[in-house]
Amino acid sequence: MTSRWIVLVIVSSALFLVSIDVTVLHTALPGIVYDLGATSSQKLWIVNTYSLVVAGLLPGFGALGDRIGHRRVFMWGLVGFGIASLAAAFAPSAELLITARMLLAVGAAMMLPATIALLRLTFKEERESAIALGIWGATASCAVAIGPLIGGALLEYFWWGAVFLINVPVVLVTLALTLRYVPSHGGNATRHWDFWTSVLITLALVGLIYGLKEAIRPDGDTIHTLAAIVLGGLFTWLFLRRQKSLPSPMLDFSLFRNPRFAAGIMAALFSSLAIMGTDFVITQQLQLSHGYTPLQAGLYLLPIAVAAFLSGPAIGSVLMQVGVERMLAVMLGVTGIGLGLFTLSGDVSLIWQAAALALFGFGAGGTMSAASSAIMISVPVDRAGMAGSIQEVSFELGATLGVAVLGSLMAAVYTASFAPPSDMTVPVLAWDSIDQALIAASSLSPDAAARMTAAARIAFDRGAIVSFTLGAALVTALAIGIGILAHRRSANASLPVEL
Repeated sequence: MTSRWIVLVIVSSALFLVSIDVTVLHTALPGIVYDLGATSSQKLWIVNTYSLVVAGLLPGFGALGDRIGHRRVFMWGLVGFGIASLAAAFAPSAELLITARMLLAVGAAMMLPATIALLRLTFKEERESAIALGIWGATASCAVAIGPLIGGALLEYFWWGAVFLINVPVVLVTLALTLRYVPSHGGNATRHWDFWTSVLITLALVGLIYGLKEAIRPDGDTIHTLAAIVLGGLFTWLFLRRQKSLPSPMLDFSLFRNPRFAAGIMAALFSSLAIMGTDFVITQQLQLSHGYTPLQAGLYLLPIAVAAFLSGPAIGSVLMQVGVERMLAVMLGVTGIGLGLFTLSGDVSLIWQAAALALFGFGAGGTMSAASSAIMISVPVDRAGMAGSIQEVSFELGATLGVAVLGSLMAAVYTASFAPPSDMTVPVLAWDSIDQALIAASSLSPDAAARMTAAARIAFDRGAIVSFTLGAALVTALAIGIGILAHRRSANASLPVEL
């Protein structure tokens, strides 16, 4: 194996750690809440702190890597991520766990733009670069999908801290390999980096994304939502104003004038929305409605992870021959078809359900891979960190929207559809969530409990179907839009040149 492919293995290992930390917590959360006595508010912050801080810090660390060198920032991130993983594993209270999750996010934000920027610097040949970026994208989508399985497997034998502690040996090995095999490309000293601009964009993104989370959450606080959005908008205005006075912008919005770059960003956002939202809804449905254990739910989702990982190198190897925009449209279409088929597979065998999930995973993984190539080949090498940070923000925003939109829609349909037997008195809270309905059913007679549970499961499954349908519709609509763009670019390229 040549040194550049070893670099791919190294950065993919780090990317796997960072990406899996998004979903591995889902299976460990009940144990964390019980052991640490976390309140509902603390439970929310344990989950949300990571994605909020990562999204906020990405642009600043991406620009910093462009200036001082991505290898240096990558190694700083590895060290920080390892230390924070130890702190999270042995956190004695919810407050300290939230702090550790924040530190984990700082390390992740250092590493994420550097992983893709190092690939852009390492792989010069076009086809090899497409394959490497394809594997990078497939690793991210595979990690997100396989997170519940790894979390469930660890919790079968260890305490919840194991989902964090397992990061440490991987960090140590990756750090040693980085020192040995990843070359120092240096940075571009002419690229300006401003501390206060980084602070402003961090506050802007955190405010806007937190406001979005609160706005979509069924029990979100209206005052907190408005305050977060207003402050996020204010910091965005201050960021844009300060950026105009800098020798070089931290975020060059002119990149979005490139149709290929813009299509890549939109594809990254929608594929992340689909895979994260679907992962969340299916995990909840399997455990709450069908009685699966966390490990069983993780195994059920395994076809998504396997197919997503296999799609990366496969799509990367033919990407340039097929065309980037055309491949984005095809893979988004496959994602929508797979999710649509899964939506219709409720009454068929598990084999057909697994096949639909595999098709969905192949499409989502292929979309992420093609999107990574579309974004990175559209920018010069000295702006690889900037482009990588924009891509990662789109992934984080997509993940946030996926869980919030599909999860909230599922909850709303459940509330509207829940129809318990008319001959029994049901607490009002039973309409809020299936969790409350199951709690209420536990105090009833066996016959009454069975009837209420059946009604709650029917309503919950109906909400899941509506959520899957929306997810499939969104990615299919984008596939059609990018397909039209690809057709127009192809038509324009074939026009004769007038002399």
